[in-house]
Amino acid sequence: MDLEAAVSGHYSSGRLEEVLLGALRDAGVDPEQFDPVDLFPADELHVGGAVAAHELAEAAGISRSTRVLDLGCGIGGPARLFASQFGAHVVGVDVTEEFVHTATSLTARSGLGELATFAVASALDLPFDAGSFDRATLLHVGMNIEDKSSLFTEAFRVLTDGGVFAVFDIMRTADGDLTYPMPWASTADISFLATPGDYEDLGRAAGFVVDGTRDRRELGIEFLTKMQRAAAQGTDAPGRPRLGLPLVLGPDSGMRVGNLLAAVQAGVLSPVEILFRKP
Repeated sequence: MDLEAAVSGHYSSGRLEEVLLGALRDAGVDPEQFDPVDLFPADELHVGGAVAAHELAEAAGISRSTRVLDLGCGIGGPARLFASQFGAHVVGVDVTEEFVHTATSLTARSGLGELATFAVASALDLPFDAGSFDRATLLHVGMNIEDKSSLFTEAFRVLTDGGVFAVFDIMRTADGDLTYPMPWASTADISFLATPGDYEDLGRAAGFVVDGTRDRRELGIEFLTKMQRAAAQGTDAPGRPRLGLPLVLGPDSGMRVGNLLAAVQAGVLSPVEILFRKP
């Protein structure tokens, strides 16, 4: 099994769309027509949730006229946010076919099908012409990508001159052992953590200019603490799961989030935001 297939297998459950639509129904929301915010936080699979995605979009300069490529789009949470809150035209790609199918279904049901579309594709070999996008985003995806050099090369290629590649990943900020499972990997076999300096060097090597780096550790501790509590409540509660992390990550999500929280509290890992600009 190749690496991308292993990553896809980690995230696939075979019934994700069914579970999410059922959870919406149980929450009193019409699963055939709903507002994108009704899915928060289940569809924002990154530290800081919708708030962090909104702040990243603002920092990257996403607006109504912007063509955005969301690399590793998951089930489409950030793409729907960029479309609904900023009016951007968004294309999301992911190697996990179930994520792309679910993202397409949820986006159509939330009335955003004309602004946000999705495709199964590798971030290392994008099916787009050079200069196709004004902005590219990567939210908690690089931890599953070993060949980050190709990632940056492809992001640079598909962006227009002056385009921005906005990265928000979990990065290694100190030496230290890690306990798995983590939200993005059950074992270290599909986990490829790098330092902010590594990301900056790879970006420059691809031709980017680094416009800014921001460590979001305090945000991470606050958010992960709340996520761990919510995940535990969702797992322990009777009946169907709530609109939270267990819906996507499964019943051991509390353990996964707890392991990440411990690493962030210890200063070994941190959510870090870096803006890269194509000159």
